[in-house]
Amino acid sequence: MAKYIAKRIMAALFTIFVAATITFFLMKLVPGSPFTSEKTNEIAQAALNEKYGLDKPIYVQYGKYIGQLLNGDLGVSLKIQKNVPVTKIIEDSFPISAQIGGLSILFAIAFGIPLGCIAALKRGKWQDGVIRVFSTAGIAIPGFVIATTSMLIFSINLGWFPTYGLDEPSSYILPVFTLGFYPMCYIARLLRSSMLEAMGQDYIRTAKAKGMSVFVITFKHAMRNSLIPVITYIGPLVAYTLTGAFVVEKVFNIPGLGRYFIKSIENRDYNMIMGTTVFLATLIILMNLLCDILYKIVDPRIKLTK
Repeated sequence: MAKYIAKRIMAALFTIFVAATITFFLMKLVPGSPFTSEKTNEIAQAALNEKYGLDKPIYVQYGKYIGQLLNGDLGVSLKIQKNVPVTKIIEDSFPISAQIGGLSILFAIAFGIPLGCIAALKRGKWQDGVIRVFSTAGIAIPGFVIATTSMLIFSINLGWFPTYGLDEPSSYILPVFTLGFYPMCYIARLLRSSMLEAMGQDYIRTAKAKGMSVFVITFKHAMRNSLIPVITYIGPLVAYTLTGAFVVEKVFNIPGLGRYFIKSIENRDYNMIMGTTVFLATLIILMNLLCDILYKIVDPRIKLTK
């Protein structure tokens, strides 16, 4: 286990390095600089480029960036919050995104798993049909459509929830629902398929022959093995809740990391774009590593390759 984790950590560090490198050079392929849109003359723009080292050859800029990255320095924001360290912006805004994302994940799991179980146990019946249609529609509808529709119905027409910000507890309901709706539907379909496969295995037939109750067979035997695909999805789910939160935070005007990321792209804030990309890549890689370890806990038969 220790050798496997060490190997995965080394692979994770290399992946982060590759992600940072690709992001850096992709940003440099875009013509101009962050200060091109500034209402200043060419001399002032040249002075700003010199101040932030953007006038140096690209290999010099890359070497400086990697050196700073190895020291945990993501640079300063060039446009969004001028001269404020990117790490400071992430430190202030990410807890808000994590709060929305965490609640969305809990919402998706709390409703997706029961719906998947019901659909599997009621296979071929009307409950199964309703859940399948509902989950398929949830997967097909884009997040921004759910966000604007839910805001139109529950905020503007009915006036039940606020339309922006997180000033009161009810402000969390629509963003969490919008962000968690897709993964809830996906988990429901994923668990249904996995449980149907598990219910046909020999050990389930043996448990039934022994006279075990439906509850024990379902939750102790079938569901435990059926959760492996769900755990596999947890890693990408974290990525979805964060990247999906970009749209949600924009629609509901939430001051999270997603909104700053969108602003950084609009304003070509190189350091902010690269900093958030590296941060999110690191988070996704760590979550995937955690999911691999959870496999062994849920199903001891799984052997981790060293």
